[in-house]
Amino acid sequence: TKRLQSFKKTCLRKILKIHWPNTISNKDLWEYTGQKPVEVDILHRRWTWLGHTLQKQATNITRHSLSWNPKGKRKRGRPRNTWRRQLAAEVQATGCTWQQLEETSRDRPRWRELVRGLCPSLGNRPK
Repeated sequence: TKRLQSFKKTCLRKILKIHWPNTISNKDLWEYTGQKPVEVDILHRRWTWLGHTLQKQATNITRHSLSWNPKGKRKRGRPRNTWRRQLAAEVQATGCTWQQLEETSRDRPRWRELVRGLCPSLGNRPK
């Protein structure tokens, strides 16, 4: 996300024609453009996709992808931080279990409240 974030800031500065001697802080750049950091957008999209997937039937292939565990040996060294591991860490940080998330995802207004609680800086996004 750091690379995406710096690319987005570089593009915004080029669009606004802000070059080296005339610099502005990142905070001022975000306020001036009305954009949000990339991390917030990724977090929001990850959780909305999770809610969409949890609403599907248990036999659906995308639903199976949440709990699928590949067979075989992994490479040596520290495991990569995969999408699933990142999501599991975020779920644990919310203090919910998978069962609670499945129940919450069936109630769309409650799920939206949960996602807005995780991404408060998004404000009122279009529904």
